[in-house]
Formats: sequence, C-alpha cells, structure tokens
Amino acid sequence: MTKKTKKPWPTKNVMNQIYEMHFWGGNQFDFYSGTGSHNPKIIDPYLKVVITFLETHKKPLVVCDLGCGDFNIGKHLTKHTRKYIAVDIVENLIHRNKNLHQEDNLAFYCLDITKDVLPPGDCIILRQVLQHLSNNDIEKVVKKITAYKYIILTEHIPLGNFVPNKDIISGQGIRLKQNSGVNLLEPPFNLKIKDQQQLGEYILENNKGRIVTTIYKAF
Repeated sequence: MTKKTKKPWPTKNVMNQIYEMHFWGGNQFDFYSGTGSHNPKIIDPYLKVVITFLETHKKPLVVCDLGCGDFNIGKHLTKHTRKYIAVDIVENLIHRNKNLHQEDNLAFYCLDITKDVLPPGDCIILRQVLQHLSNNDIEKVVKKITAYKYIILTEHIPLGNFVPNKDIISGQGIRLKQNSGVNLLEPPFNLKIKDQQQLGEYILENNKGRIVTTIYKAF
C-alpha cells in the first residue's frame, strides 16, 4: 500500500495558527513574535548595530521589513529611516499594527513575500523569517531581494560547523534540529553579493544555537 504524501499546509494558515494559539509563547499578549523579538539580551544589541548602520547614511534609507511580526523591534527603527514599510503575512496582525503604530513615514502591508510583489526600497530586513521557509519558498524570495542595495539578514543557526540549507516544510519548525541553518550564499540559493559584514551574534543557552545578523551589499 502506497503511503500518501502529506501536502504542506499553506504558510499563511500556519502563521495564523501560530499567533492564534500562542505557539511562540506570550499568552498575556494579543500577538507575540517570540522571545527573539522580546528578550532585551537579544534585541538590544541588534537594535544598536542596525541603528548605527542606518545612521551612517546621509540620506535616510527606505527600509522594507519583511516579516515584521508584532513590531516590537521595528517600532524602534522607524525614526532612523526615510520610510519604513512593514510587511507580514498575517492579516489580523497587520490590522493590529496599523492601529497601534502610526507615524508619517510608516506603512504596513499584508503580503506573502514568496508570492506577492515586494515594495521598492533601499534596504530589506529579514529577521528570523527565512528559517521558517522551505528551500523552494526561500528561492522565490531570493530572486526578489536582489533588487535592494542592502539586505540585513538574521538567522538562527547551529553552533560550530553545520550543513547549510537542509530542506523543511514551510512553517514546520526550523532547520536547527537537523543541525542545519539558512546560508543564502550556499546552494541552492547562491546569492551573489558585492560585500558582507557580520553585524552581531547572540549565543543561546543550553546549546540552542546562535542568532546571527549579517548585512549583505548587493550588486
């Protein structure tokens, strides 16, 4: 008897359930994007290096935050940009963010970054987003992000050496359990860049890996 192959659940449905069921914790919040977006030990150093980068430009950048989540991080970055465009796939989350965060240079959009056209800009932020996507979905995103001059990428990866880009089903955990993590410069993505710089790294306790932020400059 042939075993049926399970069809992946649409990413939009998965992410809706994650927030509705509080799978990332934060039961006291209406929406909660996990400790990686709320733990001061993680986010304070991140904000410091990203703000420093944004402020090095005489002409403020237009920033697209792809996977903005509950906006606990993005809300600190808006004043350092010419325009801040925050994107997420969860419609109710975007509606909530629009009500809570209103600034002249801030816009929220509900988009599926693997399918929809992305807003124009100078710089994109992808903070612990790609790690939740399959290789096929990541490839779709990579084809689009080369249109931006700067890519600020944060990924949760294993400690030490690991085999990059083992495939997963979108929304079904991350690659860490397979001793893997996302590396856009390696196959099958092979992102072509002009330059790169690691902006920061946070080592998690109990051998739970590290959260690394890298900025890529595209051609």
